[in-house]
Amino acid sequence: MLTLPPLSLYIHIPWCVQKCPYCDFNSHGQNGELPQQAYVDALLADLRQDLGYVQGREIHTIFIGGGTPSLFDAGQIERLLQGVRAMVPFSADIEITMEANPGTLEHDDFAAYRQAGVTRLSIGVQSFSRDKLNLLGRIHDQHEAQTAGLKAAEAGYQSFNLDLMHGLPNQSFDEAMADIDTAAALSPPHLSWYQLTIEPNTLFHSKPPQLPDDEALWHIYEQGQQKLAALGYEQYEISAYAKPGFQCRHNLNYWQFGDYLGIGCGAHGKITLPGQERILRTVKIKHPKGYLAADDYCFETTEVAEADRALEYLMNRLRLMAPIPKLEFEQRTGQSRDTLSEGMEKGRLRGLLTETQDFWQLTPKGHMFVNDLLSQFC
Repeated sequence: MLTLPPLSLYIHIPWCVQKCPYCDFNSHGQNGELPQQAYVDALLADLRQDLGYVQGREIHTIFIGGGTPSLFDAGQIERLLQGVRAMVPFSADIEITMEANPGTLEHDDFAAYRQAGVTRLSIGVQSFSRDKLNLLGRIHDQHEAQTAGLKAAEAGYQSFNLDLMHGLPNQSFDEAMADIDTAAALSPPHLSWYQLTIEPNTLFHSKPPQLPDDEALWHIYEQGQQKLAALGYEQYEISAYAKPGFQCRHNLNYWQFGDYLGIGCGAHGKITLPGQERILRTVKIKHPKGYLAADDYCFETTEVAEADRALEYLMNRLRLMAPIPKLEFEQRTGQSRDTLSEGMEKGRLRGLLTETQDFWQLTPKGHMFVNDLLSQFC
């Protein structure tokens, strides 16, 4: 039987100064003045249409992503958050994250966003190398990246994250390690450190850059893992590292198959309806022009078939390093733990996981061969 999970809110702001060549997110280059007030009005109307999915819950995390949300004024972000709170109660310890890029955030305004209600920043640094930033199409330089980290620490946020990428075009091992050292010197409570991948429908896909070979990539990853651990960062997700107590609770809710409302251009949501034994996924109108002109913001609502729930749960949950509670699986999917027994036993015999009465836990080998384990449930 399905149990109602915690509820989060994702808010998408789709504009950037310019589109990066590796980015496959729903983002659009800024062309003139942004319709900030009209877009916030639309976001609140969008949320109003989804209020039936709240089902009496508080919102315990909000993530304002993009695009580049820091293109919006702090006053509009405050109006947005106040409007959300007027419709749905916030938990007492709510985490509210906003993405920001060093090249668009006025550093004197860090405190203004915090005053507006943002409790956590996620800053898209990607690299501290001028050469690599140019190749990635970033509009900031290494000095602005470092300044953003320093100003975030000074502004009094509960936490902040720095986004770093590795496996960049022509990146050497020393350059990759230098990025970690430079980031760590800024003392961020949280680091996202992930490998550049070439995605369809990007400029890099049509004109692929020269990336490090597989042996070099593995060496960077292996040594980077050790360096981050030595610096006090615990890996809790495939590409996320945090000091104790500073994990991103919003992302944890995704990977634990929690519920989230999605508002804004192309935003995705996932909603559990226990009384109906249904799980829904929602997608909003993708293009800003269509979204701003809409009366009904929902582009598509689909149901997660019961036969697909186990695989969908595992595709999310296996991103985390923590054990998988069998009770959580039952509550979030509405299925018996016995549904996974045969596949998990095959994985155990191959050394991919261990099992107790209440948990499954991936082994180090299992974390390297997650897709092999998932193939047992396709």
